[in-house]
Amino acid sequence: MTIQTKALLVHFLTATGAVFAMLAMLAAVDENWSMMFVWLVVAFFVDGIDGPLARKYDTKTNAPIFDGVLLDLIIDYLTYVFVPAYALFKSGLLPGWTGWFAIIVITFASAMYFADNRMKTKDYSFSGFPGCWNMLILVMFALQPNFWVIVALVVVLSAAMFFPVRFVHPVRTQRWRTVTLPMAAAWTLFAGWAAWVNFDPASWAHYGLMITSIYLLGAGAAQQIMYGKDG
Repeated sequence: MTIQTKALLVHFLTATGAVFAMLAMLAAVDENWSMMFVWLVVAFFVDGIDGPLARKYDTKTNAPIFDGVLLDLIIDYLTYVFVPAYALFKSGLLPGWTGWFAIIVITFASAMYFADNRMKTKDYSFSGFPGCWNMLILVMFALQPNFWVIVALVVVLSAAMFFPVRFVHPVRTQRWRTVTLPMAAAWTLFAGWAAWVNFDPASWAHYGLMITSIYLLGAGAAQQIMYGKDG
């Protein structure tokens, strides 16, 4: 198999995320939240491995007919933002106007963030909250906090997209990667587990989700404080 073929197959792998997004959306329409999140976790796993493969086989050089960055952004918007926002709206976690408020803020702010040329820092971290609503909303389904807590998180994290606060990229941010990468893998495992058991409150997966989510949300800011904004 030539390197050109391998590079093309990486694009095909990335494109499977669109299929998983559709399967997740179909499950969401049926309000089968567990299955929806299972598909989103599968898409999250694919998103974690296609980038390293794209760099390994240099898709820009060996399969330049497709724009891998654009393809990835389209699928990320579907799986990270659009489907999870719909699920939050239909779940009943946000009553009345709060559901409309959340989906409008999430989809609008995320669209602007995904088009922002400043979203990556020199160390390949994210500048601003990277629109990982799939992660946040899955945790909300698991913990089911008061709706005001969810509204507050939506407001704070939507605003944080455009503040110079750093968030680690689990694969590309080198600093603390020996911790961050296993944390991201553990989050994926706990997320799949929580969805598979239909968010059973007795499941230990909830504790794993809380610990890994806190780390992934706060590691970038901690690095910024410890090493400076350019560190």
